[in-house]
Amino acid sequence: MTPEEIRTYVDKPLYRSIQKVAQRMDRQAFIIGGFVRDLLLDRPSKDIDIVVDGSGIDFAQALSEELQGTKVNFFKSFGTAMFKHDDIEYEIVGARRESYRYDSRKPAVEDGTLQEDRERRDFTINALSISLNEADFGEIIDPFGGLQDLEDKRLITPLDPVQTYSDDPLRMMRAIRFATQLGFRIEENSLEAISTQRERIKIVSQERITTELNKIIEAPRPSVGFKLLFKTGLLELIFPKMMELHGVEVKNGVSHKDNFYHTLQVLDNVADRSDDLWLRWAAILHDIAKPDTKRFDRRNGWTFHGHEDLGARMTPRIFRELKLPQDQKMKFVQKMVRLHLRPIALSKDTVSDSGIRRLLFDAGEDLESLMILC
Repeated sequence: MTPEEIRTYVDKPLYRSIQKVAQRMDRQAFIIGGFVRDLLLDRPSKDIDIVVDGSGIDFAQALSEELQGTKVNFFKSFGTAMFKHDDIEYEIVGARRESYRYDSRKPAVEDGTLQEDRERRDFTINALSISLNEADFGEIIDPFGGLQDLEDKRLITPLDPVQTYSDDPLRMMRAIRFATQLGFRIEENSLEAISTQRERIKIVSQERITTELNKIIEAPRPSVGFKLLFKTGLLELIFPKMMELHGVEVKNGVSHKDNFYHTLQVLDNVADRSDDLWLRWAAILHDIAKPDTKRFDRRNGWTFHGHEDLGARMTPRIFRELKLPQDQKMKFVQKMVRLHLRPIALSKDTVSDSGIRRLLFDAGEDLESLMILC
């Protein structure tokens, strides 16, 4: 959407109601964050953040009276309120500033100015806001050049990137996730800051890290994110077993392929054919046991005998470490890892009918997924 189209987009009864409340209370209100970014990029979004100066609770109470019949849920301990309208979830919060302890990514939150609220955002493209105030209703407020960064497909932090990533190290994962999802590049100083601050990721919970990792895996070309994780040194910290796939060993002039980059190619190939997150995880883990089964044979060169069976046995532990589910999703990935060589073996001229029947039986209803992986 263009800025002109956005002005037309927000000229709706709900936003006009917010404008009326802001005017009556002598307050300011803005749509801010990811919804504004996605609107400009023509991407769907179902969550809208409204930031106001002063108390978000007081503003939401006044708005609930204006929106008769709309149920507003108040979370006073967090200073926020939420309501649903036309299948979109709105959150109202007062402007705030944050301060961090070195050993925690959970900030101490205080009331702040609208400028301080924008400065605490992770990236300039997420600090964009749309005014819901009478004087400039529908205008885009762009304090850090986020519109140009959207145009240039660039990720840059509003403030010093070292401080930004040190304060909340999960932002490093978010930077790589946005770069992968949106096809943006991380600005050079910001990318360098991720490398220097990578050890700070250790204070982030595994659940939060894995949530971002899954979003990278669900992107159109997941390899982009994994290459950035590798380049910045984050991958070694969050998924060391995958790092072991990297590298090529040469013996007697004979080398093997780099299984890290091979895995990324398989992952992208699967992503071209399926949106199934767990099939994509199967692509990531299909050769995960190769470093543990690698042997050099003078006659046959490098071998990885049994890597599919060992990889299947390793899958539950890897899922536990990454806080991934231990249910049927894990068992599906385990099954794909165990069977991933079988259809390839059956493509030979010597294949028997019984071999095909055994594969059909073992794969069961997951045969199509297995064939995509192969």
